[in-house]
Amino acid sequence: MSDKILSVANHDRDSAALRYVYPVVSRRAGGVSVGINLNTNNACNWRCIYCQVPGLTRGAAPPVDMTVLETELRDFLGELLHGDFMHSRVPDDARRINDIALSGNGEPTSSAEFAQVIELVARVRREVALPESVKTVLITNGSLLYRSQVRQGLRDIAKLNGEVWFKLDRASEAGMQRINDIRMSVGKVRDNLIAAIACCPTWLQTCWFTLDGEAPSHQDEDDYLEFLAALLRDGHKPQGVLLYSLARPSLQAEAPRLSALSAEQLQVFADRIGKLGLPVKVSP
Repeated sequence: MSDKILSVANHDRDSAALRYVYPVVSRRAGGVSVGINLNTNNACNWRCIYCQVPGLTRGAAPPVDMTVLETELRDFLGELLHGDFMHSRVPDDARRINDIALSGNGEPTSSAEFAQVIELVARVRREVALPESVKTVLITNGSLLYRSQVRQGLRDIAKLNGEVWFKLDRASEAGMQRINDIRMSVGKVRDNLIAAIACCPTWLQTCWFTLDGEAPSHQDEDDYLEFLAALLRDGHKPQGVLLYSLARPSLQAEAPRLSALSAEQLQVFADRIGKLGLPVKVSP
């Protein structure tokens, strides 16, 4: 196992020398997040231009070795709870287990074993007596919420003090194609988001940054706000918005064209979102 100190700028999936489980210090979570990477083949059905995954390819998660995953998760949680990992590897101000997060190097819900993985997480949590305050989080682009086994997984996450972080970087088809490199109707995104909200407490996760020296346009903001306003009018209320910019360099071809927004720039947009009545957590 590496002996490097973790930081918000180091999300190395190999930092614990395990296949599926990795620890990170999360800006948005405010502590140690125990990541579960089901996409060990670096495959995703989206290709966001700010993605930090090396060698990203289009595709789905490979088969999961459930025995290996269970052993890694149980042993690593035991090390965090009873070993010296926190003191030797984690900064003083982040020495708390905030969550178990299904995230990693692609879309986790593309795993055929997704619902089984949630059942495994629930079982291991009980066995190691993980405090109920530790959340179980799914970080997802939400594109596969039409699948019944994915929705079941979300309902099971809800029972584990869980929540969904649902990616919504832009709320127009042109914007999603530009930022996420996908062709999807706004209506489909809306349907998937409504399904997520119905199954589990859901936050929107929005990455806001400059592209070719230009911040997101006023039209980008208006599209986003109109999307949220319509959702709220119809009675579908997310928990709030996680608004953030770039902390680590993209590993996609567009990397030289991207740069982070300032905290002040993010706050201007956050204030507009807040007027809709939704909490906004800003992470520059």
